[in-house]
Amino acid sequence: MKRIFGLLCLALVLFSFAACGGGEKADPNFLTIWSFTDELDDMVHNYYAKAYPDMKFEYSLTATEQFPNKLDPVLASGQGAPDIFALEAAFVRKYVESGLLLDLTDIYEANKHKLLAYPVEIGTYEGRVYGMSWQACPGAMFYRRSLAIKYLGTDDPAVVQSYFTNGAKFLETAALLKELSGGACVVVSSGGDLYNPFLGARKQPWVVNGKLFVDPAMEQYMEISKTIWDNRFEGQVGQWSEGWFAGMRGELQDASGRNLEVFSYFLPTWGLHYVLKTNAPDTSGDWAMIPGPYPYRWGGTWIGAYKGTKNPEAAKELIRYLTVEDSFLEAWARDKGDMVSNLAVVDKIKGSYSEPFLGGQNHYAEFAEMAKHVDGKLVQGTDQAVEGLFQEATNAYKLSEKSMEQALAEFRAQAETTLGL
Repeated sequence: MKRIFGLLCLALVLFSFAACGGGEKADPNFLTIWSFTDELDDMVHNYYAKAYPDMKFEYSLTATEQFPNKLDPVLASGQGAPDIFALEAAFVRKYVESGLLLDLTDIYEANKHKLLAYPVEIGTYEGRVYGMSWQACPGAMFYRRSLAIKYLGTDDPAVVQSYFTNGAKFLETAALLKELSGGACVVVSSGGDLYNPFLGARKQPWVVNGKLFVDPAMEQYMEISKTIWDNRFEGQVGQWSEGWFAGMRGELQDASGRNLEVFSYFLPTWGLHYVLKTNAPDTSGDWAMIPGPYPYRWGGTWIGAYKGTKNPEAAKELIRYLTVEDSFLEAWARDKGDMVSNLAVVDKIKGSYSEPFLGGQNHYAEFAEMAKHVDGKLVQGTDQAVEGLFQEATNAYKLSEKSMEQALAEFRAQAETTLGL
């Protein structure tokens, strides 16, 4: 009996030892980081590591389209989950609402006086903050100065904005451009450019009290999409197609081979540097930016942490540093030109910018003002799936395959079948 009792005691000791992780303690100076963007790698190794030289990191980079499939199983099981991970705009809410992320509310509360509202709103669920972002990606309407002078008589942003103050004015001006140009000038190369601005115009999200809701702004988007398609107010090419890029360079042609002038593009902060500048360098100086019909956002990256991380304090300190620290964000903004979400930093540096590509316009100050009007509370975890179905309905109506009533009825039926809404 004594032998059996001793063995039982030994087993209990071993079980307790194993349950506590074998007695091993997590290294307080080590964090694993997963991302789909090398921006986070740059921040961690070239900025944070210099401020915290004792910290060590294991960094893993995965393509955006593969990232959720890699992250989902390890968060669900807790086996091999990273301490910290990046979250893309398209799927950030899925994780914020998952219950698997570390609560970051204390970081927000200590710094909310200087943070832009919408990035935090997107990272907030049921009153708690689970994701934070260092950046803001408000969208603007970029137009060709030469075409504004040619058809509107001025390239002054304040005057040009008066032609595009809402959806109705946008449509009115699109018709005017066609009339004055004899059909040679289209307001946009792709009607798809209008999607994000109309998303931003909503007063309600897609799901209200557990039920699908189609905001009147999205019905207006459907109507305008069809109108500019039927009347050839747009170049009738898809976003990200060769024709879309050709329009930036003034090289877009219609189906008959006629040259088309593209008046404007709707793009966010990164669209200026990585889309317009990259694809239309010879047009430098011939662009300007205005808010356009509605405030909107496009893209962005958030940072979250696994709620079961063995180093919660180290994880939170890294997130705090990257998303709110004044000294880092000022250096990052000046080095990279990124629009940051810390308004204290924005206010400090926004007056020093003059963008040659925009004819000397201060894009940073313009974007800073636009960002204040973006509503992050409209974003939900089901958005990506719902919007895919809605775009199909819009295209069916735009191409006259279905009436608007038929297209919306099918959209609602698909949302109920596939998403339970």
